[in-house]
Amino acid sequence: MDINIKIKKKLNNFDLDIDLESSDKRIGILGASGCGKSMTLKAIAGIIAPDSGLINIGGKEFFNSDKKLNIAPQKRRIGYLFQNYALFPTMTVVQNIASGLHGSKEEKAKRVSEMITRFHLEGLETQLPRSLSGGQQQRVAIARLMAYEPEMILLDEPFSAMDSYLKDQLQQQLSDMLSDFDGTVILVSHNRDEIYRFCSELLIMDHGKILSHGGTKELFHDPDQKNTAVLTGCKNFSDIRIIDEHTCELLDWGTTLHLKKSIPEGTTCIGYRAHYFDPVWLSEGETPPENSIKAELSDTANLPFEINYYFRPQGKVQPGNPEKISWFVRKGGAAGVIKEKGLPDYLKLDEEHILFLK
Repeated sequence: MDINIKIKKKLNNFDLDIDLESSDKRIGILGASGCGKSMTLKAIAGIIAPDSGLINIGGKEFFNSDKKLNIAPQKRRIGYLFQNYALFPTMTVVQNIASGLHGSKEEKAKRVSEMITRFHLEGLETQLPRSLSGGQQQRVAIARLMAYEPEMILLDEPFSAMDSYLKDQLQQQLSDMLSDFDGTVILVSHNRDEIYRFCSELLIMDHGKILSHGGTKELFHDPDQKNTAVLTGCKNFSDIRIIDEHTCELLDWGTTLHLKKSIPEGTTCIGYRAHYFDPVWLSEGETPPENSIKAELSDTANLPFEINYYFRPQGKVQPGNPEKISWFVRKGGAAGVIKEKGLPDYLKLDEEHILFLK
């Protein structure tokens, strides 16, 4: 299904300006709270009207400001799953599923029965939402959404209010439920793990605009821009001074990189993810390896499954608020070596994991 969205919307002091063309079936929108993710979904669904632009989904025009066209939400065949599922609290499971259906009483009853079976809700038909578990509520919400055969599904932070155990269960259930859905699914989240798990194409949003757009794995591997790297989870950054095509000084970390590959044009800083450092222990008189930074411990966070080490940078720092270098070590891996040998003297950067950013 081809998607063509070019819309603008001003709300108080916030400006939404989206320009998106895609034919992918699983699209993620990642960004910090307040960046315009949910507003974008609501515009696609018809819940809010843009000030200008167009929305064309699968060759059907839903909104066109030049033509003064704005198709009503119930005629767009777009399913919208809200964060809290928005089930009607005084309606039973059957009534909730039937609430968006049209047709005769017999037709609606048949469709509801199909959804009850498909989403394993047998025995819950007369229950009210408050008596259902989180997983059951999700299944009812999906059943209601799928009952009228949407061509597109919009998921708006569907797991944000859940604890990690329930979240993992429901993510898997949702993935299973949508596995045979042939339409387009757009998932909005501020959680990069959810996006990476569900989506093959990714939009990074910041302050109402699309900052980056591309394949999900490709953007995580090569974010290109610092803001994109931050939103995909990178913790460590240093401004650079380019010396030549293969050499640059890390101004914040007090070392110089000597690289086999060429430094991309326009690079102003590098990023390095916290799990990718290689620890180096030196014998007396031994020279530090190339492309390494001195490991001077500042703080430690001992978490259930990993230990986070924070080191003082050796280059320039902001007075009163120095930016720490983060090294995250999974327990059972290097953590065991550290317990035996103590903290490393240096942390080495692997060239393959260096992010060159603008």
